[in-house]
Parts: sequence; structure tokens; C-alpha cells
Amino acid sequence: MNEYPQTPQHENTPQRPAPRKPQQGMTRGVNLYILIVAAVAIVAAVVIFLVMHSKSSRLDAQLEQVELEKEQLALANEYQQLNNEFAQYENQTILLANDSIVEKYAAAKAKVEKLLQELNQEKTKNRARIAQLEGEIKTLKAILKTYVERIDELSKENESLRDENTRVKNRNRELSQNLTSAQRSNEELSERMTLAEKLNVTGVTLTSLKSNGKREKNITKAKQLMVTFTIPQNNSTPVGEKAIYLRIINPEGDLLRGNGQTFTFEGQSLDCSAMKTIEYAGEEIGGVTMYWDVNTTLNPGEYTVELFADNFRLASRKFTMTK
Repeated sequence: MNEYPQTPQHENTPQRPAPRKPQQGMTRGVNLYILIVAAVAIVAAVVIFLVMHSKSSRLDAQLEQVELEKEQLALANEYQQLNNEFAQYENQTILLANDSIVEKYAAAKAKVEKLLQELNQEKTKNRARIAQLEGEIKTLKAILKTYVERIDELSKENESLRDENTRVKNRNRELSQNLTSAQRSNEELSERMTLAEKLNVTGVTLTSLKSNGKREKNITKAKQLMVTFTIPQNNSTPVGEKAIYLRIINPEGDLLRGNGQTFTFEGQSLDCSAMKTIEYAGEEIGGVTMYWDVNTTLNPGEYTVELFADNFRLASRKFTMTK
């Protein structure tokens, strides 16, 4: 038996909920904390990822700029090498004076220089502009190659022409030497023929005379000077009238002038002491005489007698005259 009577429960009386157990509330708190920590971790991971991605992008961009600058520098060096190579042939542009290749090279060179200048001024390099520069340098390189080939071709042609010119000059020199030798031979032959035609004289004498025509030993008292000579036979001398001119030079070196007659010798007009005309028939003429009348004081010493005819000096003799 129960000591205490049980209270009867009515069927319609609502029942109170059973009180929560302490262990269930703690579990929910732990789960909420885990969710918060996970969310924070995810957010942190996302932030770190974004930061790292941003840094990576910036680094990639910087690396790309460095690479582009390296490419630009390499192209600039390549252009400088082309310029140096062109300079070696620049002094031969005269060979291409009428060739459009020089103008093409100059135009391509101007484009490259302009593009390099623009790229140097830009803070950020551009892949398309670098590619454009690369293309222009490639064009310039192709033009330079054609330029050098053309120079070499023309140089070979010029060398061939120089060799041919040298051969022609040597041949002309040889012909000129032969011609000169032939001319010299002809001149010598002509001179021998001319000399063979020359009127000859022999036995030239100079005698001082008195007024009566007799010989005067004292030159200071002479009234007349007589020159005598012989014209020998010469079959080569043309026959005909011959004018013979006499010049007498006194010891002082002065010409003893006659009546003012002159003649031409070796292109010069000369005064003479006397002149005589003879008829030469190819035979010997002996005892030819020519006179000079004294008109000045004569001194003892050496006198020179010269005879001229047909533009030749026939004779030149020296005579000592005394008192």
C-alpha cells in the first residue's frame, strides 16, 4: 500500500513539457561556434587568395614589362649593329647614285628611329608596338642585305672595269711608246734628210784689208773685213738661188752691223753684217767672198764668223786678230 494516495489525473488536463536537458544546449553552442570559425576561415582564405592573386597579377605585369623592355633593348642593339654595318658601305653610296635602294633604306631607318623614340618615351611598353618595331627592323635588315649585295655586285663590276681600263691603258701606253718611237725615227730620218740637203761650206777665212784691198795685219787699221769660203758639191741640196748671211762678232761680243739687213733663224729675226745671193747648181763653188766695211773701231782679239742659209747655220769659226 502506498502511504500517500495518488491524485487522480483528469483526462483533459494539459500536460507540461518536459524540461530541456542541459547537454542538448551545449551541443548547439558548439556547432554555432564552429560555423562562425569556418566562415571566418573561408573569408580569410578568400581575402588571402585575392591578395595573392592581385600580387601575382602585378608581378606578372611587371615581369611582362621587364621582358618587353629587354626585347626593345635587344631590338635597339640590333638596329645599332645594322647602322654600324651600313656605315661601312656608306662611302660607297656613290655607286648607287641612281638606285632607289638608298631612299628605301633611309625611309626604313627613319621609321625605326621614330618608333624607338616613341617607345622610349612611353612609360608602359606595348607588345603590339614592340612587334611593330621588330617588323620594321626586319625590313631594314632585308634592305641592308640587298644594299650590300648591290654594292658588292657593283664593286665587282667596277673592279672588272678597272682591270679592263688598266689593260687598255697599258695597251695605249705601249701603242704610244711605239708611236713615239716611230715618230722619233721619222724625226731622225727627216732630220738626216734635212741635214743632207743643207748647203755646206768649207775653208772659211777672215782677213782684214786696207783701203786698196790689200791685206792689213793690224786689225786696228783695217778698212774692210773679208770672209772667204768654198761651197762643195752636194747632190742632196736643192739647186737654185741661195741667200747667204754673214755675222761677225767682235771680241766684246757685239755684232758688226751692216746695212740693216735681217734674216730669220729658228723663228727669230737676226741682224747680219752682210748678205750675198748665189746661184747653186749642185756643183762646187770656190772662192766665195763676202765683205764688211769697217764703220767702228776694231780691237785686237777673238772674232767669230757665222754663215747662215736656208734657216741653217752653215758654219761658226773663231779667228784671232792682232795689231
